[in-house]
Amino acid sequence: MPVSLLMVAVLLAALAGFVDAVAFSSFAGFFASFMSGNSTRLGVALVAGLEGEIWTAAGLLLGFVSGVMGGAIAARAAGVRGREAVMLLVTALLALAALCVGLGPRQLGLVLLAGAMGAENAVFLRDGEVRLGLTYMTGTLVRFGQRLADALMGAGPRFAWWRDLLFWGGFVGGTLGGAAAFVVLGDRAIGLAAVLAGLLTLLVARTAD
Repeated sequence: MPVSLLMVAVLLAALAGFVDAVAFSSFAGFFASFMSGNSTRLGVALVAGLEGEIWTAAGLLLGFVSGVMGGAIAARAAGVRGREAVMLLVTALLALAALCVGLGPRQLGLVLLAGAMGAENAVFLRDGEVRLGLTYMTGTLVRFGQRLADALMGAGPRFAWWRDLLFWGGFVGGTLGGAAAFVVLGDRAIGLAAVLAGLLTLLVARTAD
């Protein structure tokens, strides 16, 4: 991946971290991008009989998968402009989420946040498959550990791991920014996320493979 495209990917991971931190802070520990966490909450809520949490977690999972589908459809339909189309969808969903959280229905805003994060993963599609997951870091940390082990054992390139570390660092940096923005702006931080997504859309449009 060219360095310019890698930097865009890191910034998109930071956007995902930003949105996830805001959602976590605003919605009592639910996530916009971390579906493993929401799946765990769904399982616990089912056993404990927590009906409100069951519906929230299920709505987030459905919203995320719907966003993934929407992003893939947008990317395919737009052809060579697929990345820009996906980012326009992400920006629109974040803007709608900000409106819903501010004016109601608030829970729909959370589902739209999950949809936006699902759609973002379609920015880097290749042959119809996700080339780089932008909103979840477990796979990134697995690759980092594997490549670092290879480097230590002399079984692979010495510095192949640094990109994974950079990518993870972008996500964590985004969570720091999102948490700080929520302290200052409260739910209005979602509107800031939409603005940031719009700026990243312009950047994506100017970045070549």
